[in-house]
Amino acid sequence: EVLQNHVLEAKVFHTEYGTGVAILTGAHRFSLTTNIDDLKLRRMPEVPGLQKPPSCWAVLSQDRVTIVLLAVGQDLYLLDNTSCSVVVSELWQLAMGSREKLCEFNSSIRSPPKQMVCCPLTGLCPAPQAGGGHAPALLKHGAGLGSPGVPELRAGMAGEQVGAGAEDVPRLGQPLTWFFFPIFAEASQEIFKIASMAPGALLLEAQKEYEKESQKADEYLREIKDQKLLPEAVSQCIEAAGYEHEPDTQKSLLRAASFGKCFIDKFPPENFVRMCQDLRVLNAIRDYQIGIPLTFTQYPLSAWGCAADPTMCHTRLVLRRLYPLAIRICEYLRLSEIQGVSRILAHWACYKVQQKDKSDEEVAHAINQKLGDTPGISYSEIAARAYDCGRTELAIKLLEYEPRSGEQVPLLLKMKRSKLALSKAIESGDTDLVYTVVLHLKNELNRGTFFMTLQNQPVALSLYRQFCKHQERETLKDLYNQDDNHQELGNFHVHSSYS
Repeated sequence: EVLQNHVLEAKVFHTEYGTGVAILTGAHRFSLTTNIDDLKLRRMPEVPGLQKPPSCWAVLSQDRVTIVLLAVGQDLYLLDNTSCSVVVSELWQLAMGSREKLCEFNSSIRSPPKQMVCCPLTGLCPAPQAGGGHAPALLKHGAGLGSPGVPELRAGMAGEQVGAGAEDVPRLGQPLTWFFFPIFAEASQEIFKIASMAPGALLLEAQKEYEKESQKADEYLREIKDQKLLPEAVSQCIEAAGYEHEPDTQKSLLRAASFGKCFIDKFPPENFVRMCQDLRVLNAIRDYQIGIPLTFTQYPLSAWGCAADPTMCHTRLVLRRLYPLAIRICEYLRLSEIQGVSRILAHWACYKVQQKDKSDEEVAHAINQKLGDTPGISYSEIAARAYDCGRTELAIKLLEYEPRSGEQVPLLLKMKRSKLALSKAIESGDTDLVYTVVLHLKNELNRGTFFMTLQNQPVALSLYRQFCKHQERETLKDLYNQDDNHQELGNFHVHSSYS
């Protein structure tokens, strides 16, 4: 169907299984896969009466269930694995497996929405048509879209707009401008709201007064300590720092946390240290010259010890070929070489072999100079990439740096360099590897050429004779004839006469 009707629109989404893709075909049917690394395209149920593309649609994934929500005219349809159900024509926030109406909101926008984006922590965010003038309500955690009593967040934008969903930050943008609608953590709200008496707010004020050498610092501290809330105040400041984007605000909160720690016996420093590390990394990649505006929630190395993939952050940098920064981050986080620096250098080498402006010798030498004997580096994988790029001679030169013959030989056979593969297998002393190459040569060459090749490799010839004694005795006779070895030929006939 996809080949016949083509793809009208596609959306990328993230699930517990990996990165997924949903497509809308020219036949107005939806299909999706939840993991592009294990591609299994699933066709969704047909929407009755759908004769043209929906005005907007979004993919929602939660608890290993993926559904498609689409708007057709005044109606909303919900597609799951087995059925297509109609949702009443008011914008509801849907709990998975539930039809409970959680909130209702009138956006006051008369033009139909152009796009619908799902953000797990904010609800649904429709992007208006060009000229709509503003983005609809984006609300705090748990409130959904446009809860009554919460003001709208508007972005004054004209022209074509596009929305993008993330775990915690809906984004609305144009080609040169992006607007972010971040979710303020509860700790940040407690500290920065007007006239707040939260322990974190008092600790922040105490630290500011301490810098002014004012006695009010002692008064604020005593008030917190009398309530026995000093540990909570320090934790609030540490947590709030993670959700702030301005480095000056981050430093202010961390200074307050550090100040409060001095008055607590045996306060565990791990969360504070980890937060400082995470913020240094986040600020480095948020820099305008890098341009990756990750939030703390999206950052994989959570300051609170959540198990996540520690390579995700520098993988983004590597895909943008920001290798020096990626290496510095890995060294700063003290990731193992195999998990960090080695992966980055291997990616750099695979990119290097694609550069056609330098000779094979120069590229091979540059890669070896940079990689050397770094643990976790496989020259055979880099050589395979070079071969895929049509640089066979470069691949052969790179294989010279590969210390494992078991990795060299299969690629040489793939490149039709069987004789070189046989020499490498014999040098390794691995008889199983020699047998693998010999049997490959037997299937690849004609009989005469095969026998002549073995004549030049006595070790391989001897091993093949041993193989023939047990598996192919008639071939053994042909070998003796080829060598004019009459004594062994006579012995062969004598043994055959007894069998």
